Amino acid sequence: MHEAAGKIGALPAGIKPLAPHFRVCGRVFPVKSPPGDNLWLHRGIAEARAADVLVVDTGSGFEYGYWGEVMTLAAQVRGIAGLVLTGGVRDSLRIIEMGFPVFSSTISIQGTAKDPNGNGSLGDPLRIGGATVAKGDLILGDADGVLVVPQSQAHQVIADSERRDRDEVRIFESLRAGKTTLEIYGLPGGLTT
Repeated sequence: MHEAAGKIGALPAGIKPLAPHFRVCGRVFPVKSPPGDNLWLHRGIAEARAADVLVVDTGSGFEYGYWGEVMTLAAQVRGIAGLVLTGGVRDSLRIIEMGFPVFSSTISIQGTAKDPNGNGSLGDPLRIGGATVAKGDLILGDADGVLVVPQSQAHQVIADSERRDRDEVRIFESLRAGKTTLEIYGLPGGLTT
């Protein structure tokens, strides 16, 4: 989908699923959290709609465990589809057992504060790495990483992605028939010795 989207929207490569089989797909519900504080994440759980994916920017606070087993259960009960977080999580094995798709930069046991006056937000656009993430955008994640597609482009990107998948099936058939990738893609040949 990243290529179908014109190679835009890839979140930083350091954001990975807690388990390689985790996949997430849904509407973005953006949360901005102050470093080392998770009150805004609790607020996000309360405000997000079913099928939303919480996408959380913790600023420079990568070394904290903002999310754990209690918040996972709270999110599951509300029908939240997953979490994408620039910071860390704790209770990672329990989250994997619970089957809740979490994508984070780190795993960390370090706890967080809950400052009622902390500078955060719900629903406002975020800038994560080189990507802008806005409420209602399409967010997708798997073992290879996380991609955000602007809401206005989602239908076209999905259609283009499905076309690319069909094209790849034909490429696989050509490879099995003996063609090389150089032939299939019209690439310059190798050097002869």
